[in-house]
Amino acid sequence: MRIWLDGALRDVDSATVSVLDHGLTVGDGVFETLKTERGRAFALTRHLERLTRSARGLGLPDPDLDEVRRACAAVLEAEPVEHGRLRVTYTGGLAPLGSDRGDAAPTLIAAVAASPRRPDTTAVVTVPWVRNERSAVAGLKTTSYAENVVALAAAHRAGASEALLANTVGRLCEGTGSNVFVVLDGELHTPPLESGCLAGITRALVVEWAGAKETDLPFEALEQAEEVFVTSSLRDAQAVVRLDGRELETGPGPVTAEVMRIFQVKAGADLDP
Repeated sequence: MRIWLDGALRDVDSATVSVLDHGLTVGDGVFETLKTERGRAFALTRHLERLTRSARGLGLPDPDLDEVRRACAAVLEAEPVEHGRLRVTYTGGLAPLGSDRGDAAPTLIAAVAASPRRPDTTAVVTVPWVRNERSAVAGLKTTSYAENVVALAAAHRAGASEALLANTVGRLCEGTGSNVFVVLDGELHTPPLESGCLAGITRALVVEWAGAKETDLPFEALEQAEEVFVTSSLRDAQAVVRLDGRELETGPGPVTAEVMRIFQVKAGADLDP
């Protein structure tokens, strides 16, 4: 594997970051994960815009997007994979131990690896932990990901691929690494950004292309939903056929299937929508 680190491609053994990098010591960093198809990244412009928003939300300097694009192009050329996961990480750089930042430049990393295509269906669970919609980092894609790791591990122990969370006031929010959509009385809904969920790239495209409504919903809406699906850069739209112990469908329901069709057609026609 060849990795872009601070201005150059490096072999994996030499692509090392200091143990004093603020992204390691306190999780002071942001990242993006992009789907790649045949050596090209999907929705790169939208991802770079969100990378900048997340960096600003943490008070980090704006990333040099020209350099980020060069980094992405370099690793995609060095690691040609049919279907992959491209990860861009941008951290606070070298800093003293503790929460204070140092004066060093931020660290920029880009890497790509092969990733299997997701199945059309999956199982999810709900978990007792919540998203804090009033957090200083609500809606930012930060490297402070420990609560997602804990919730996702609980999902895996239950035989599921994702965990869904409410926010602090009991409203439907998101998954650990996905956004959630529900069908109620035949209409497609997803929680608004005010719920504390991430402004997912795939989420935004489904809202735009399929006409989903952004609706403040109780967490219990999952129990009444006729269909549920989750979205992310690597999942696209993925139907939920089992939610906790409840069987929803044997395959994608009619609304979900139509969303999947629309997404495939639209995404296939424009690599950077």
